Amino acid sequence: MRTLCASTLIGEFFVIGFAGLVAMKDPDLSLATVWTVSGIFMAVSVLLCGMITRPGGVQLGWVLQIALIASGFVVGSMFFLGAIFAALWWASVHYGRKIDEAKARFAAQTEAGGNPA
Repeated sequence: MRTLCASTLIGEFFVIGFAGLVAMKDPDLSLATVWTVSGIFMAVSVLLCGMITRPGGVQLGWVLQIALIASGFVVGSMFFLGAIFAALWWASVHYGRKIDEAKARFAAQTEAGGNPA
């Protein structure tokens, strides 16, 4: 699960950065505001890569997904991109857990001396 989720979060890192570039063109927003908010969320996405397997890591990832969708109020295309990344996050968590369970079953069978195939 960690690899899939981390890949999604790194993709979000770049999307947040590009959204910051788009938000810079809004005359109602100062550059300091845009890059403070973007920088915080970019840092959170990277830090979450290391927290995925810890308690609350997946839930914090969901909070980031909601924030990404909500950023559509500033950069309209983020409604779409946020929804795409929320779907990717769900798939990463869902299928990542299935892969982890399969690896655990395989390791248990191998440890017991059975034939994993």
